[in-house]
Amino acid sequence: MSDSVAPQAARFAPRIFSGIQPSGGLTLGNYLGALKRFVEKQDEGIETVYCLVDLHAITVWQDPARLRHATREAAAGFIAAGIDPARSILFNQSQVTAHAELAWIFNCVTRIGWLNRMTQFKDKAGKNREAASAGLYVYPSLMAADIMAYHATHVPVGEDQKQHLELTRDVAIKFNHDYGVDFFPVVEPVIEGVATRVMSLRDGTRKMSKSDPSDMSRINLTDNADAIATKFRKARTDPDPLPETPEGLAGRAEAANLVNIYAALAGTTPAAVLAEFAGQGFGTFKPALADLAVAQLGPITAEMHRLMADPAEIDRTLGAGAERADAIAHPILEQVYDIVGMVRSRRR
Repeated sequence: MSDSVAPQAARFAPRIFSGIQPSGGLTLGNYLGALKRFVEKQDEGIETVYCLVDLHAITVWQDPARLRHATREAAAGFIAAGIDPARSILFNQSQVTAHAELAWIFNCVTRIGWLNRMTQFKDKAGKNREAASAGLYVYPSLMAADIMAYHATHVPVGEDQKQHLELTRDVAIKFNHDYGVDFFPVVEPVIEGVATRVMSLRDGTRKMSKSDPSDMSRINLTDNADAIATKFRKARTDPDPLPETPEGLAGRAEAANLVNIYAALAGTTPAAVLAEFAGQGFGTFKPALADLAVAQLGPITAEMHRLMADPAEIDRTLGAGAERADAIAHPILEQVYDIVGMVRSRRR
């Protein structure tokens, strides 16, 4: 390792990194579990880097035209939700080659046993895991590269990604140990908020997902007011009235999900929601929730439609973000190559 590397590893400036996979339309789960918090992080005085992880998207087959549309739509969703491309770095992953390059190095650090423990691969591959792509299997290594390419110190994630983040920490620790450096930070997960895991409107035990075959299971950020009202009205619940305290929601997954959604949209707590609606049935609560959701999401939907009318401008925004991201990631990658002993005579 060259002497030039060591002094730069002593401290890590706080930097937030997170991303969303553009493999389908954004949902209420994406908004409450990610976008809403991303916007809040802009005001905390820490550099924020947000990525549309299109390389992750192709771990399962994607229609090319649909992927391009989904990437632009996701970018529009970020901006419409309040992400300011001038204050945060917003880009799509494939435009910054450091992600893929560092992922290969991390593939050589990551242990097979670590990957075998990843529950998301088991869930996504299903019974026919032999037919799954190698990319899906090493997805966590690429996620680690996404984060470490920016020396990110904090990553807002949902509970379902916590295991992958723990692997990122393991990769950073092993890399530092193997090469005798203090080069990569040990990233901290940021898991907070009352609705970090928004559940399906049809099954309160399953996460709200854009891949669910039933469109009634989710609120899309592109849904109009009528669609939102209909989906909440038909959301699965139970016949009992709402309890006075959150403890009364035990064993009532669908009821708890709707209360959590209301609390997150209103910026309050489930306890406060129940104090307002205790003893009332869902015939009263669902319309109130629908009205709140329309009021919160309507402006976002309208702005997304406006932005999508000019895809070239979205592309310019993502390109400008990619240049800023690359300015951070490329020097870090070059130092990694130096640490592992690669001969690098052609450096830009």
